[in-house]
Amino acid sequence: MSVVTVRNLPDETHRALKVRAAQNGRSTEAEIRQILEDVVRPKLRLKIGSELAAFGQRCGGLDIDISRDQTPTVPAEFE
Repeated sequence: MSVVTVRNLPDETHRALKVRAAQNGRSTEAEIRQILEDVVRPKLRLKIGSELAAFGQRCGGLDIDISRDQTPTVPAEFE
């Protein structure tokens, strides 16, 4: 796991983090992890694959062949 150091954090911010952590029954470090997780990976984030699948279903679906092409690749020639 990565380690992050935050420098020059104002005392008021640190105190607010400690209070918030106590209210949520977590350590200050755990509270900071949770805040970062909530901000950078929100639970309601758009998942493009899921959205595209839902769109296709709303439109009645598509009849396409998505099987993988098994033909061998031809190496590039640079001469």
